[in-house]
Amino acid sequence: MDIQKNTRGLAYTGQFSTYVEKMEKPDNYTVVFYLKKPNSRFHGLFTVRWSACWIMPKHVFEKAGDVVAFKFNPPVSLGPYVLKDYDPNGNWYLWQRREDWQRTTLARFGMPGPKYAMYIAPGPSDKKVIAQTAKDLDVIHDIAPEGMITLAKTNPTSKGWFKSFPWAHPDPTLPSIIFNLEKKPFDNREVRWALTLALDIVRIAMASYRGAATISAIHVPPTGLYPKYYFEPMQQWLRDFTIEVDGKPYKPYDPDAAIRIADEARKTLGDLVPKDPAEIRKAVGYGWWKYDVKAAEALLLKNGFKRNAQKMWLLPSGEPFKIALLCEGETRPVMNRGGSMIVELWKEFGIDATLDVRDNATRSRLALLGDFDANWSWVIETWGGHPDLFYFLESWHSDYYRPTGQNAVARNQMRWKHPELDKIIEQIQQLDFDDPKGIELGLQFVKLAATEMPIIPVMSYNVFSVCDETYWEGFPTADNPYTNPVANWANTKYMFVKIKPKKQS
Repeated sequence: MDIQKNTRGLAYTGQFSTYVEKMEKPDNYTVVFYLKKPNSRFHGLFTVRWSACWIMPKHVFEKAGDVVAFKFNPPVSLGPYVLKDYDPNGNWYLWQRREDWQRTTLARFGMPGPKYAMYIAPGPSDKKVIAQTAKDLDVIHDIAPEGMITLAKTNPTSKGWFKSFPWAHPDPTLPSIIFNLEKKPFDNREVRWALTLALDIVRIAMASYRGAATISAIHVPPTGLYPKYYFEPMQQWLRDFTIEVDGKPYKPYDPDAAIRIADEARKTLGDLVPKDPAEIRKAVGYGWWKYDVKAAEALLLKNGFKRNAQKMWLLPSGEPFKIALLCEGETRPVMNRGGSMIVELWKEFGIDATLDVRDNATRSRLALLGDFDANWSWVIETWGGHPDLFYFLESWHSDYYRPTGQNAVARNQMRWKHPELDKIIEQIQQLDFDDPKGIELGLQFVKLAATEMPIIPVMSYNVFSVCDETYWEGFPTADNPYTNPVANWANTKYMFVKIKPKKQS
């Protein structure tokens, strides 16, 4: 812990140096933390489903020298599997169930079924489909929508999270259009609203997910029990919500957006797409913001923008209005295709928009430094199912603000600061984790974010995790959600004690 707290460049230096005053070890099984200020979510740094602060093996790191540069290879694990072999190029890793698996924390749930677990890099979506169809790939982490549709139609042993449309496991993340609010004109709320109203959510959902998207007009993901906690209670507020357009109150919310997406998807997928409005809400979501280019135009004109002879927008300075949208490549096809459609819609509106595709390392570096106009990614991510929003909101507090040119702390790439937001975060931080007032404060945040629109929320990241039941059965599904099938989450280990070899005929 001292190493994490006092070594610049490690992932949790900021949190531990901010919160931890001192520590005591009364015995070999207990550590007592004394905090500099209240933080009832401090334990979450160690327990979140992935990217938690793992306990560092002292006998390894005390000999590491420069711990920032230290490779920690081979890794030391407290889990039921140990690394047996791996490809130096990173294409596969083979794990073996340890002989003393009973001594691990997973043993309370039973013995992990597979003796060996091999994680491989099977290539792009089409190769994953071929591999699972050939019975060479038990679990697919993610594929393109058409890959899922192909498996659903041709490989009866392939099972998605849902039995049918939209198939995918809804990730507790929220792909959004993230602006650098320190760059003009994105510092202007009405410009951000204009850019929102220039988007057609139906076309974005069809381009990215072939309609199997779960949309969100508000700044929380539409997953888990969040429809109950946030989406249902917000519907009337959203219907009544107004912004000013042409000097008059204007209602930007479209409560029927999900219905229109389902109608469009049904043209190619037929009866796989539900018709019942309640089922559509479960699969596709609730409403979104209107596609209204006239209102968007009015907002830009009010703020000094003009069109040139080619109907392209000019900034108040007379320069062309350009947006480069930072985006992933075909490694995540739904994000790449969604980003392409966002750029296309802005172009149709008259903005000189381009898709700026970068590799993951470069994209992450540029986002942290604020070296971008807009970034098609996510900075909103929740615990998974619990309604508490502190997991992502913590780093949105102005205490963690870093200007453009310095690395953003955690999830505030957009550099948003707001006094009301600070008050909400501070109040959440002092509540018990399960205090119902946390939801009330969460709703206050949702209303503030919808009004200010610091980033444009679009949809959850639906993961097409597909499990093949040729050799193993008992994989988690929406009907049996004992854990999730997303293979890069730590809590997927619970799947290993539930799946059983399938009897072969």
